[in-house]
Amino acid sequence: MPGPWTPVVCLAACLLSGCAAGAMPKQAPPSPTPAQWQAMQLRAADKADGIMRQANTHKDMLGRYETMVAAASVGDANPAFHVIIGQYLSWYETFIGDYPNAAANFSIQELLQPGDNPSPLDEPARPRPAIDAIAELARGRQAVFFNEAHHLPLTRTLTVQLLARLRAEGFDTFAAETLYASDDKLATRGYPVEGTGFYTEEPICAEMVRTALKLGYRVVAYEAQQEVGGDARESRQAHNLYERVFQRNPGARLVLDAGYGHIQESGVYLGGRSMAEYFHELSGIDPLTVDQVVLVPHPDPAHDHPWYAAVMHALSPTRPLVFMRDDGTPWTLRAGYDVSVFFPPQVVQRGRPTWLDLGGLRKRYVVHGDEVCHGTYPCLVEARYAGEGGDAIPADRLALDPRPSYVRGDAGLRPTAGLEASELYLRPGRYRLVASDALGRALTRQNITVAAGAGGQ
Repeated sequence: MPGPWTPVVCLAACLLSGCAAGAMPKQAPPSPTPAQWQAMQLRAADKADGIMRQANTHKDMLGRYETMVAAASVGDANPAFHVIIGQYLSWYETFIGDYPNAAANFSIQELLQPGDNPSPLDEPARPRPAIDAIAELARGRQAVFFNEAHHLPLTRTLTVQLLARLRAEGFDTFAAETLYASDDKLATRGYPVEGTGFYTEEPICAEMVRTALKLGYRVVAYEAQQEVGGDARESRQAHNLYERVFQRNPGARLVLDAGYGHIQESGVYLGGRSMAEYFHELSGIDPLTVDQVVLVPHPDPAHDHPWYAAVMHALSPTRPLVFMRDDGTPWTLRAGYDVSVFFPPQVVQRGRPTWLDLGGLRKRYVVHGDEVCHGTYPCLVEARYAGEGGDAIPADRLALDPRPSYVRGDAGLRPTAGLEASELYLRPGRYRLVASDALGRALTRQNITVAAGAGGQ
């Protein structure tokens, strides 16, 4: 994998901060002590990282995914391995556009935490469309920080939609976690490639970067240059951000996308301080921090935060929303963030979530396996913008495997629910569509056009 960053660094952050990967399995008697469980996790992460490096020796994405699926199917005496490899596998499932399985393989139970604010339904607060309220809250700010759950690209969709609104408000710089500074041709090329970053392998993340470039943002990589974790990584990220953005242009206005608690503005994080806290100390800038990772739908509703379930039951929203108090301040679930976003329940059509339409920016385009895969499965279908090179991260991709061929197919790990026809989500325009097999060999190539009024075929 190009670049200095590896997922173990990010995973270690998750372990130490007590997120899902750090939750001890209830079924493991006798329960290990927290220190023992953390050591088990780190050993599991080291093994999973080796598997991921092996997967990345494959040039084609399906080959990489198959390696991860096979690894996840092998037993291991360390119970932490199943948690860790599930997270790693979920990343690769997002890379091939298999979002429902990605969410299922790393589902996090969101419990009511000490210090959580009362439900917004119990306050003098009213719901607002998140896209409107956040754009208004950003006025006059010099920085807006969004967080995301890396295995759940739903948490990237609102950020993509807001980029145009924030650009119109005067924001001019965009930064994202794990972009590689080594890709010094990104701005001139205009689109992300494999060497652009780690999470940009996923089409929605790539679309975030691509959209920023098209809107005229200066895109900045701020990841730590060495493989460091915890407080050292937070500090290095903040210094890179400050030096690469505000030392060069003190009047810059920044939109940033980062994972989980990197954007929290107060409280202990990884035994020290978060990137956002270090950034505030260096720059004196107080960013608007938007939490998007807790109030989300889960495959198992029992994993939903109690306030999420109550709001969905009361309001039945179809688009992301936030709550604004009567005094004009935004409601937030937890200290350290300015505003919290509620995402509506997921709707799946032909094996794919409809939030892929990015709030209506993209249209459905149906693909039939018998037409593009010619009976060869598994089959990866990718759509690239006609004006971009063959090295571009696709605008969207999906895997078809109706037979199934994958190792865990009998356990329900079926891309697009095992259907032979599914839907790509694409902005109106012209694309090159390529279907390929697990060895990366092209099965079909065709040029397609998605009309502005398209809604499927």
